[in-house]
Amino acid sequence: MKRIGYIILFLALNFGGLALGTLFMGNEVTGEWYTALNKAPWTPPGWVFGFAWTTIMICFSIYLAFLFEIRKSTYVTIIYGIALILNVSWNLVFFNQHLVTLGLINLVALLLVIVYFFISFGDDKLSKARYLLMPYILWLCIAVSLNLYIVTNN
Repeated sequence: MKRIGYIILFLALNFGGLALGTLFMGNEVTGEWYTALNKAPWTPPGWVFGFAWTTIMICFSIYLAFLFEIRKSTYVTIIYGIALILNVSWNLVFFNQHLVTLGLINLVALLLVIVYFFISFGDDKLSKARYLLMPYILWLCIAVSLNLYIVTNN
């Protein structure tokens, strides 16, 4: 029962973070600045982003429920907080402020934090649960490549 409570908590926090990021982004996805950018040929269509982030946040929330059930600590909470702040702030930095290089740095930092979760909290009790982080890691690799393309080609 404790795990279900954690899942609900992290679903609320993670999807709340996505909602806040969307507010920071505003209408920039369809705005003049973003549409004028030279984007990578492998940039997926818009609907893929919503599907990907929904899947990622569900998997991440379940992983966090396992993690916090086993290793709830101030340290783990801080690392999660850093991940949440980096995730939300990318929209502000990239779309709202048009700081594409800082956005790239932000994404790389977020990728490192999520990989840190995968490596550091992947002991026997979490060895299978940590694979719930793979969609997040893969998507961040794609996001880094897309952001890097924008930095180098605009």
